[in-house]
Amino acid sequence: MIRCPKLVVRMVCFWALAGIAQSPPPPLLPPAANFSFLAKQTLNYAVDWRVFPAGQATFHLDQAGTMQHVIATAESIGAVNLLFRVNDRFESYFNRTTGCSSSFAKQLQEGRRQITSSLRFMDGKQVLQEKNLVSGISKSQEAPIPPCVTDLMSGIFYGGSQPLQPGASFHMPVADAMRVVDVTMKAEAREQVVTLAGTFQTIRVQPIADAGVVKNRGNIWIWYTDDERHMPVQMRARLFWGTITMRLVSTSSK
Repeated sequence: MIRCPKLVVRMVCFWALAGIAQSPPPPLLPPAANFSFLAKQTLNYAVDWRVFPAGQATFHLDQAGTMQHVIATAESIGAVNLLFRVNDRFESYFNRTTGCSSSFAKQLQEGRRQITSSLRFMDGKQVLQEKNLVSGISKSQEAPIPPCVTDLMSGIFYGGSQPLQPGASFHMPVADAMRVVDVTMKAEAREQVVTLAGTFQTIRVQPIADAGVVKNRGNIWIWYTDDERHMPVQMRARLFWGTITMRLVSTSSK
């Protein structure tokens, strides 16, 4: 099934909830006062479609002054790579004290599609610069946003900065390419998760949106460690044509 490799990208950017918010979303809460974001950490994941290996993904986290810097890569592997090659890179910055994103960039190579784009968040607006490397067509757009938002990738780690207790929830305004979507992060239950990186006690969290493809096509979950790190060790998307799972394989401090 040729569409499955794209879910390597969907899982890295599982916050890409298409649709326009119908009303101003709740404000982004600052990270918990006692929470510390990971620094100098690389998280490596295996990506499976149903029972088949589909790809691999990596998050690298670092800190630059007051900003948290996140770089992610995603690529298809094995037979999937022969059908539809994916080789993508994402980069974001957000403030560790407020949680507010300042920029998000991506370089996509998916089959014949090759696109580079950048989003900057400033002065109550998001500014998009995008170029199609195949056609050579470029575009630039601006749109208003709330004063403080998270982006597609930063939201994964911002989510871990909030108190996570089963039965509780919080909101995130997520900005992406001229859209702002109100995402509710619902902490559902404590679970034990076994991966190649080890066995973890976790809290399962489900992002829910009132608009977008996730609402209409399936469910997504993320498992954070039930400790002071709240490290994402597993992510899953259950869609009508199959289930994609990302499991932590290894970590390194570099």
